[in-house]
Amino acid sequence: MRSLADYERRARDHFAPDAWEHVQSGADAGLTLADNHAQFDALRFVPRMLRDLTGGTTALELLGHRHAAPILLAPVAYHRLAHPAGELASIQAATALDTTMVVSTLASITLEEIAQAARGAAHELARDLSPLWFQLYFQPDRAHSLELVRRAEAAGYQVLMVTVDAAIKRSEFALPAGVSAANLAAFPRTIQRAQAAGGQIVFGTPLADAAPTWDDIAWLRGQTQLPVVIKGLLSPEDAREAVLLGMDGIVVSNHGGRVLDGLITPMAALPAMAAAVEGKVPLLLDGGVRRGTDVLKALALGASAVLIGRPQLHALAVAGMPGVAHMLHMLRAELELAMAQAGCRELSQIGAGLLA
Repeated sequence: MRSLADYERRARDHFAPDAWEHVQSGADAGLTLADNHAQFDALRFVPRMLRDLTGGTTALELLGHRHAAPILLAPVAYHRLAHPAGELASIQAATALDTTMVVSTLASITLEEIAQAARGAAHELARDLSPLWFQLYFQPDRAHSLELVRRAEAAGYQVLMVTVDAAIKRSEFALPAGVSAANLAAFPRTIQRAQAAGGQIVFGTPLADAAPTWDDIAWLRGQTQLPVVIKGLLSPEDAREAVLLGMDGIVVSNHGGRVLDGLITPMAALPAMAAAVEGKVPLLLDGGVRRGTDVLKALALGASAVLIGRPQLHALAVAGMPGVAHMLHMLRAELELAMAQAGCRELSQIGAGLLA
């Protein structure tokens, strides 16, 4: 197992066929999904030679907390589709590698149990706890959204990430027995689907009516003192609006190609997004990162860090907790090697001049 691609090739044999199709699928023809994988390929490095690499590091401060590397685990739903230990194995691996895991609203284990597992792993390893982040999907009832926020605060999560680009999406996947949205178990079960032919399809349905707006973002900003990162923006105009409403960070993302086909890639959007925010908030890039050189290219175009999505499920399915830890170690090793070969001793030395 020498790359993230090796885990992906082997993971198929460890998933139920319908679960594998769900994890790997993209919207419609899969154009956005394919573009996300190809978005890094056209960029070439212009390395600097004979640089002093003494004391080199990948460490950074992000939203007031130290991170060992500019790599985070993206919020991914239902880890128990990949392994019975689910998010508990993933958070233990992330803690061992000093990496933040952004816990999904749709986790198959409660956010409280995941935070407890992180603390247990940190204690066992005699190391500091990695920053805890929680990803929020707005619920149809604001009271339920606020309840999730309060639970995250009480459990010790230090950053909220609100996802805004997936309120309306198609899904034909039925969760298998034993896998559910554990954090939503106490909320009323609502089924939001399009009506039969001849009736309302999307517009005029509860699904569309409950989709979040900027008013919801302003409301959320007023409900918590935690830093709030907004995930799923591609438009510079939206980036400026997010900054005006007090967002503390932005994830440039097209939701892994799973929602709308034909979207601009995060890497293509990144330079204009960076120009729009003018350094006021950090930008994170999500989508298609599979190599350390991908991370380096994203940082060169203005990202502060990247998020890793599907590969965590691939590694989890193949080898459980050690697999996720190994996947993260490989990616960090590839990043350090690429930085060293490009003449970058620390993240502050990475810039657009590194790319042709």
